[in-house]
Amino acid sequence: MERAMNVRMKNGDRKSKKTGKKNNMQRLGGGGRGGLSLEAFANAKTKTNTYNPAIIKKQREFYKNAKYVSKYKRIMKQHGEPSDGARHVEDDGQDIERAAADKEVDTKNKKKSGVSLREIYERKREEDGKARMETEAAIQARKEERQGAEARRKELRGKMLKKTRSGQPVMKYRIQHILETLEGSKED
Repeated sequence: MERAMNVRMKNGDRKSKKTGKKNNMQRLGGGGRGGLSLEAFANAKTKTNTYNPAIIKKQREFYKNAKYVSKYKRIMKQHGEPSDGARHVEDDGQDIERAAADKEVDTKNKKKSGVSLREIYERKREEDGKARMETEAAIQARKEERQGAEARRKELRGKMLKKTRSGQPVMKYRIQHILETLEGSKED
């Protein structure tokens, strides 16, 4: 049946069909004989057509940084300095003397800085302790306030749900509640 269809088709149609199939196989990563590799199969139909602004921003930032780095290297090359950013320090007699003087000053300041660091550490620790105590006190106050409000609500609910022996609600508590709400609204 296939042969009969081939006979009916024009020569150009048959050829274009074969080349299309061949192109499709090449696109999917398969040659003439072997099947698809695992990677080719996994990536064959995947196309990221979803809009992801985070990825776009990351790529833009990456290319921007690369542009700045290449520009920096080009400028360094024009000035004749090494592009890796390492700077050569000239060894003059003054530089050596200055370095020795700096070392002496550093050794003098080390003792002072050790004491001051300890004081700073202790001061910071005290401040942290005070801040922690304040936050704990605030949390405790909120908790107590919440518990008090909950106890009042429970008490009020119990009073409102009280019934007489015959099953009627006790009007005393209901009237009291209405009076309290009226007085509260009058004060506001």
